[in-house]
Amino acid sequence: MIDLHLHTTVSDGRCTPWELVERCAAVGLTVIAVTDHDTTGAVDDVRRFAQLRQIEVVTGIEITAVSGEADVHMLGYFFDPLRTELVQFLADQRANRRRRVEAIGSRLAELGMPIDVEPILATARLHVGRSVGRPQVARALVAAGHVPDMRAAFDEWLGTGKPAFVARVGPSPADVVNIIHRAGGMVSMAHPGRTNLDDLIAPLAGAGLDAIEAYHSDHDEETVVRYRALAESLGVLVTGGSDFHGDPARVPMPGAVTLPEDDWRRLAAAHRAS
Repeated sequence: MIDLHLHTTVSDGRCTPWELVERCAAVGLTVIAVTDHDTTGAVDDVRRFAQLRQIEVVTGIEITAVSGEADVHMLGYFFDPLRTELVQFLADQRANRRRRVEAIGSRLAELGMPIDVEPILATARLHVGRSVGRPQVARALVAAGHVPDMRAAFDEWLGTGKPAFVARVGPSPADVVNIIHRAGGMVSMAHPGRTNLDDLIAPLAGAGLDAIEAYHSDHDEETVVRYRALAESLGVLVTGGSDFHGDPARVPMPGAVTLPEDDWRRLAAAHRAS
Protein backbone atom coordinates (compact mmCIF):
# COMPACT_ATOMS: atom_id res chain seq x y z
CA MET A 1 0.00 0.00 0.00
CA ILE A 2 1.39 3.37 -1.07
CA ASP A 3 0.47 6.76 0.41
CA LEU A 4 2.42 9.68 -1.04
CA HIS A 5 0.66 12.56 0.73
CA LEU A 6 1.14 12.78 4.51
CA HIS A 7 1.81 15.59 6.99
CA THR A 8 3.46 15.92 10.41
CA THR A 9 3.79 18.51 13.16
CA VAL A 10 6.73 19.99 11.26
CA SER A 11 4.08 21.77 9.20
CA ASP A 12 0.34 21.62 9.87
CA GLY A 13 -0.14 17.97 10.80
CA ARG A 14 -1.02 16.78 14.29
CA CYS A 15 1.22 13.70 14.43
CA THR A 16 4.92 13.78 15.21
CA PRO A 17 7.13 11.88 12.75
CA TRP A 18 7.20 8.89 15.10
CA GLU A 19 3.43 8.91 15.61
CA LEU A 20 2.87 9.15 11.87
CA VAL A 21 5.11 6.18 11.12
CA GLU A 22 3.38 4.12 13.80
CA ARG A 23 -0.01 4.89 12.27
CA CYS A 24 1.29 4.03 8.80
CA ALA A 25 2.63 0.72 10.07
CA ALA A 26 -0.67 -0.07 11.81
CA VAL A 27 -2.64 0.14 8.55
CA GLY A 28 -0.05 -1.80 6.51
CA LEU A 29 1.48 0.94 4.37
CA THR A 30 4.66 -0.17 2.61
CA VAL A 31 5.70 3.06 0.82
CA ILE A 32 5.12 6.57 2.17
CA ALA A 33 6.08 10.16 1.46
CA VAL A 34 5.83 12.92 4.05
CA THR A 35 4.85 16.06 2.15
CA ASP A 36 4.96 18.80 4.76
CA HIS A 37 4.34 22.32 3.49
CA ASP A 38 7.48 24.10 2.26
CA THR A 39 9.75 22.06 4.53
CA THR A 40 11.67 18.79 4.60
CA GLY A 41 12.25 19.05 8.34
CA ALA A 42 10.57 15.71 9.11
CA VAL A 43 12.13 13.61 6.35
CA ASP A 44 15.17 12.32 8.26
CA ASP A 45 13.17 11.36 11.35
CA VAL A 46 10.46 9.68 9.31
CA ARG A 47 13.03 7.70 7.33
CA ARG A 48 14.81 6.57 10.50
CA PHE A 49 11.59 5.49 12.23
CA ALA A 50 10.18 3.89 9.07
CA GLN A 51 13.26 1.71 8.73
CA LEU A 52 12.32 0.07 12.01
CA ARG A 53 8.90 -0.76 10.55
CA GLN A 54 10.25 -1.85 7.14
CA ILE A 55 8.44 0.97 5.36
CA GLU A 56 10.05 2.57 2.30
CA VAL A 57 10.22 6.36 2.46
CA VAL A 58 10.26 8.63 -0.59
CA THR A 59 11.57 12.15 -0.03
CA GLY A 60 8.59 14.45 -0.42
CA ILE A 61 7.27 17.97 0.02
CA GLU A 62 4.21 20.08 -0.74
CA ILE A 63 5.25 23.49 -2.03
CA THR A 64 2.71 26.29 -2.31
CA ALA A 65 2.97 28.20 -5.56
CA VAL A 66 0.84 31.20 -6.55
CA SER A 67 -1.16 31.87 -9.70
CA GLY A 68 -2.95 35.20 -9.47
CA GLU A 69 -4.37 35.06 -5.95
CA ALA A 70 -4.86 31.29 -6.06
CA ASP A 71 -2.68 28.85 -4.12
CA VAL A 72 -1.39 26.02 -6.29
CA HIS A 73 -0.05 23.10 -4.29
CA MET A 74 2.80 21.24 -5.95
CA LEU A 75 4.09 17.90 -4.66
CA GLY A 76 7.78 17.14 -5.04
CA TYR A 77 9.24 13.63 -4.85
CA PHE A 78 12.65 11.88 -5.04
CA PHE A 79 14.63 15.15 -4.84
CA ASP A 80 17.82 15.95 -2.91
CA PRO A 81 16.67 17.91 0.18
CA LEU A 82 20.22 19.21 0.76
CA ARG A 83 20.52 20.94 -2.60
CA THR A 84 21.69 24.46 -1.67
CA GLU A 85 19.35 26.29 -4.04
CA LEU A 86 16.36 24.34 -2.73
CA VAL A 87 17.32 24.87 0.92
CA GLN A 88 17.40 28.65 0.42
CA PHE A 89 14.19 28.62 -1.61
CA LEU A 90 12.34 26.77 1.16
CA ALA A 91 13.74 29.09 3.83
CA ASP A 92 12.29 32.03 1.86
CA GLN A 93 8.96 30.22 1.55
CA ARG A 94 8.76 29.67 5.31
CA ALA A 95 9.68 33.31 5.99
CA ASN A 96 6.83 34.40 3.72
CA ARG A 97 4.52 32.07 5.65
CA ARG A 98 5.46 33.70 8.96
CA ARG A 99 4.86 37.19 7.56
CA ARG A 100 1.48 36.08 6.25
CA VAL A 101 0.46 34.67 9.65
CA GLU A 102 1.39 38.01 11.24
CA ALA A 103 -0.69 39.89 8.65
CA ILE A 104 -3.67 37.58 9.15
CA GLY A 105 -3.42 38.06 12.91
CA SER A 106 -3.52 41.83 12.45
CA ARG A 107 -6.48 41.56 10.08
CA LEU A 108 -8.41 39.38 12.53
CA ALA A 109 -7.80 41.88 15.35
CA GLU A 110 -9.19 44.66 13.17
CA LEU A 111 -12.26 42.51 12.53
CA GLY A 112 -12.90 41.97 16.24
CA MET A 113 -11.66 38.37 16.15
CA PRO A 114 -8.39 38.68 18.10
CA ILE A 115 -6.08 35.69 18.50
CA ASP A 116 -2.53 35.43 19.78
CA VAL A 117 -0.33 34.43 16.82
CA GLU A 118 2.89 34.74 18.84
CA PRO A 119 2.89 31.09 20.00
CA ILE A 120 2.56 30.00 16.36
CA LEU A 121 5.46 32.22 15.30
CA ALA A 122 7.57 31.34 18.35
CA THR A 123 7.36 27.66 17.48
CA ALA A 124 8.58 28.38 13.96
CA ARG A 125 11.47 30.49 15.26
CA LEU A 126 12.47 27.90 17.83
CA HIS A 127 12.47 24.90 15.48
CA VAL A 128 14.50 25.39 12.31
CA GLY A 129 12.53 24.03 9.38
CA ARG A 130 9.13 24.34 11.05
CA SER A 131 6.47 25.64 8.66
CA VAL A 132 3.37 27.59 9.74
CA GLY A 133 0.25 28.76 7.96
CA ARG A 134 -3.49 29.21 7.98
CA PRO A 135 -4.36 25.84 9.57
CA GLN A 136 -2.58 26.89 12.77
CA VAL A 137 -4.45 30.20 12.67
CA ALA A 138 -7.71 28.30 12.19
CA ARG A 139 -6.98 26.18 15.26
CA ALA A 140 -6.28 29.33 17.25
CA LEU A 141 -9.65 30.74 16.14
CA VAL A 142 -11.35 27.57 17.38
CA ALA A 143 -9.43 27.67 20.68
CA ALA A 144 -10.44 31.33 21.19
CA GLY A 145 -14.09 30.41 20.72
CA HIS A 146 -14.55 32.56 17.61
CA VAL A 147 -15.61 29.63 15.39
CA PRO A 148 -16.87 26.11 16.11
CA ASP A 149 -14.36 24.26 13.93
CA MET A 150 -11.60 24.65 11.35
CA ARG A 151 -13.96 24.35 8.40
CA ALA A 152 -15.92 27.35 9.69
CA ALA A 153 -12.66 29.26 10.19
CA PHE A 154 -11.82 28.89 6.51
CA ASP A 155 -15.37 29.19 5.16
CA GLU A 156 -16.14 32.35 7.13
CA TRP A 157 -12.80 34.10 7.67
CA LEU A 158 -9.59 32.67 6.19
CA GLY A 159 -10.52 31.32 2.78
CA THR A 160 -9.85 33.13 -0.48
CA GLY A 161 -11.98 36.26 -0.64
CA LYS A 162 -13.05 36.05 3.02
CA PRO A 163 -12.62 39.00 5.43
CA ALA A 164 -9.30 37.85 6.96
CA PHE A 165 -7.79 36.49 3.76
CA VAL A 166 -4.30 37.79 2.99
CA ALA A 167 -2.92 37.02 -0.46
CA ARG A 168 0.17 34.87 -0.52
CA VAL A 169 3.51 35.92 -2.00
CA GLY A 170 5.30 33.09 -3.73
CA PRO A 171 6.72 31.45 -6.85
CA SER A 172 4.77 30.42 -9.91
CA PRO A 173 3.92 26.73 -10.41
CA ALA A 174 6.42 26.56 -13.28
CA ASP A 175 9.13 27.94 -10.97
CA VAL A 176 8.42 25.11 -8.53
CA VAL A 177 8.67 22.52 -11.30
CA ASN A 178 12.04 23.92 -12.29
CA ILE A 179 13.54 24.06 -8.81
CA ILE A 180 12.47 20.52 -7.92
CA HIS A 181 13.83 19.24 -11.24
CA ARG A 182 17.15 20.94 -10.56
CA ALA A 183 17.23 19.09 -7.23
CA GLY A 184 16.78 15.79 -9.06
CA GLY A 185 13.09 15.30 -8.30
CA MET A 186 9.68 14.92 -9.91
CA VAL A 187 6.63 17.16 -9.51
CA SER A 188 2.91 16.40 -9.29
CA MET A 189 0.05 18.90 -9.09
CA ALA A 190 -1.79 18.26 -5.81
CA HIS A 191 -5.54 17.58 -5.43
CA PRO A 192 -6.68 19.34 -8.64
CA GLY A 193 -10.28 18.35 -7.98
CA ARG A 194 -10.26 20.53 -4.88
CA THR A 195 -8.53 23.60 -6.32
CA ASN A 196 -10.34 23.75 -9.69
CA LEU A 197 -7.33 25.07 -11.56
CA ASP A 198 -7.51 22.68 -14.49
CA ASP A 199 -6.61 25.42 -16.97
CA LEU A 200 -3.09 25.42 -15.51
CA ILE A 201 -2.43 21.71 -15.99
CA ALA A 202 -1.76 21.54 -19.74
CA PRO A 203 0.63 24.53 -19.72
CA LEU A 204 2.42 23.03 -16.72
CA ALA A 205 2.72 19.68 -18.49
CA GLY A 206 4.36 21.58 -21.32
CA ALA A 207 6.72 23.16 -18.76
CA GLY A 208 7.76 19.76 -17.39
CA LEU A 209 5.10 18.75 -14.85
CA ASP A 210 5.61 15.03 -14.28
CA ALA A 211 2.29 13.93 -12.78
CA ILE A 212 -1.20 14.80 -11.52
CA GLU A 213 -2.47 13.71 -8.11
CA ALA A 214 -5.49 11.74 -9.32
CA TYR A 215 -6.02 9.85 -6.06
CA HIS A 216 -6.90 12.05 -3.09
CA SER A 217 -9.33 12.03 -0.17
CA ASP A 218 -11.35 14.84 -1.76
CA HIS A 219 -11.66 13.04 -5.12
CA ASP A 220 -14.63 10.78 -5.76
CA GLU A 221 -14.45 7.97 -8.32
CA GLU A 222 -15.62 10.20 -11.16
CA THR A 223 -12.91 12.75 -10.35
CA VAL A 224 -10.24 10.04 -10.26
CA VAL A 225 -11.31 8.80 -13.69
CA ARG A 226 -11.30 12.35 -15.07
CA TYR A 227 -7.77 13.15 -13.91
CA ARG A 228 -6.41 9.79 -14.95
CA ALA A 229 -7.76 10.46 -18.44
CA LEU A 230 -6.30 13.98 -18.44
CA ALA A 231 -2.90 12.65 -17.31
CA GLU A 232 -2.93 10.08 -20.10
CA SER A 233 -3.88 12.66 -22.71
CA LEU A 234 -1.01 14.92 -21.59
CA GLY A 235 1.52 12.12 -21.32
CA VAL A 236 2.12 12.55 -17.58
CA LEU A 237 1.90 10.11 -14.67
CA VAL A 238 -0.46 10.00 -11.70
CA THR A 239 0.24 10.12 -7.97
CA GLY A 240 -1.98 9.72 -4.94
CA GLY A 241 -2.36 9.75 -1.20
CA SER A 242 -4.62 10.48 1.72
CA ASP A 243 -3.45 14.02 2.57
CA PHE A 244 -3.53 12.86 6.20
CA HIS A 245 -3.04 15.62 8.79
CA GLY A 246 -4.19 13.81 11.92
CA ASP A 247 -7.56 15.55 12.05
CA PRO A 248 -10.07 12.79 12.90
CA ALA A 249 -12.93 14.87 11.51
CA ARG A 250 -11.42 14.78 8.03
CA VAL A 251 -9.09 11.89 7.12
CA PRO A 252 -9.01 9.53 10.10
CA MET A 253 -6.03 7.37 9.10
CA PRO A 254 -3.06 7.32 6.72
CA GLY A 255 -3.79 5.09 3.79
CA ALA A 256 -7.43 6.22 3.56
CA VAL A 257 -6.52 6.79 -0.09
CA THR A 258 -3.60 5.01 -1.73
CA LEU A 259 -1.82 4.97 -5.07
CA PRO A 260 -2.28 1.73 -7.06
CA GLU A 261 0.91 -0.32 -7.22
CA ASP A 262 1.08 -0.21 -11.03
CA ASP A 263 1.07 3.59 -10.92
CA TRP A 264 3.72 3.57 -8.20
CA ARG A 265 5.96 1.30 -10.29
CA ARG A 266 5.60 3.61 -13.30
CA LEU A 267 6.44 6.64 -11.17
CA ALA A 268 9.49 5.00 -9.61
CA ALA A 269 10.69 3.74 -13.00
CA ALA A 270 10.35 7.20 -14.52
CA HIS A 271 12.47 8.61 -11.70
CA ARG A 272 15.17 5.96 -12.16
CA ALA A 273 15.26 6.71 -15.89
CA SER A 274 15.54 10.48 -15.43
